[in-house]
Amino acid sequence: MILRRMAKLDLTLDLCFATLGDPTRRRILQRLARGDASVSELAEPHDMALPSFMGHLKKLEEAGLITSAKQGRTRICTLSPDAFLPAKSWLGEQDEIWEGRLDRLDDYVTNLMNERAK
Repeated sequence: MILRRMAKLDLTLDLCFATLGDPTRRRILQRLARGDASVSELAEPHDMALPSFMGHLKKLEEAGLITSAKQGRTRICTLSPDAFLPAKSWLGEQDEIWEGRLDRLDDYVTNLMNERAK
């Protein structure tokens, strides 16, 4: 059960980072961080055909980073509330690991210097 959950988390994290690897998708997310927007509003600053742009939105939705819903004839996109939680959690774990390593290195160097001073 734990392995299955970890595998799902790994896939979610992989998908999140792969999706964030594209500058167009990052710009879309930056815009949505300011509030909901229609597809046409999101597409406007990007110099690409609408089908190509829709492919970016599809990848963002598949990664769970955004949601979209029809309001009349308009599709409105919204940043998912926990969009970056998998990446944030993973990065936090890496930060803790490296902080611990750097603390141990600092202790080691301090001990070496104290031994030399004797």
